[in-house]
Amino acid sequence: MAYGLLKGKRGIITGALDEKSIAWKVALKAKEEGATFTLSNAPIAMRMGAIKQLAEQCDAEIISADATSLEDIENLYTKSMDVLGGKIDFVLHSIGMSPNIRKNKPYGDLNYDWYQKSIDVSALSFHKMMQTAEKLDAINEWGSFVALSYIAAQRTFPFYTDMADAKAILESIARGYGYRYGKLKNVRVNTVSQSPTMTTAGSGVGGFDVFYEYAGLMSPLGNATAEDCANYVITLFSDLTRMVTMQNLLHDGGFSSVGISEDMAVKLTQVHQQQQ
Repeated sequence: MAYGLLKGKRGIITGALDEKSIAWKVALKAKEEGATFTLSNAPIAMRMGAIKQLAEQCDAEIISADATSLEDIENLYTKSMDVLGGKIDFVLHSIGMSPNIRKNKPYGDLNYDWYQKSIDVSALSFHKMMQTAEKLDAINEWGSFVALSYIAAQRTFPFYTDMADAKAILESIARGYGYRYGKLKNVRVNTVSQSPTMTTAGSGVGGFDVFYEYAGLMSPLGNATAEDCANYVITLFSDLTRMVTMQNLLHDGGFSSVGISEDMAVKLTQVHQQQQ
């Protein structure tokens, strides 16, 4: 059911790789709620993904951009405003990549050049997108930036290695720029810390299947799906959340507030009995 929450709003949605991705679901939901927007992803991701299919579904133009390039980001805003006919109301930052994780480098044996790439792509790009928008005066009053994060920014999950550091920086940038942009133009900046989600990128992390099951057992509502996350992100783009900014919003079925669940206790008891 659509509510018209984004009627008349213009946006930019980055990071839609395929139909499993959260950004893909956000785009479909934004269209349903009345928004017009452009889609963007890095050139290599565009070759790998199916973004053209999404663009056709949403009647959206695709603008290729490397999120680490200030020139590309400036072009993204300039072209988006031209295509959409005005300033931008919302931006989704759904961008993350770790060469160390891709190449199975453990946290005690990181390639530091790759580490810097992880930070640049996954966190610093968020600052670049906001700084460029500010300089271009590309965002309307009461606009909204949302970036996708993960609880590994606050708690240690060994398999997440340098991406955990990147997410911690991402959340810090949201607070720092959220203050600045709020004072300047009432623009809101938030991160959403999502449950482990069966996306193409997420499921590529070593040990993901085990942790996905673990998080589901620990969470009283179970793991939040990509579609659940999209619904939440849409509210953050809407006027219903005008006074929400500089927050890391936990969207995880209650996982972050549970010490141990009954389901997990039962599971551990079964494992113990099998070992005896």
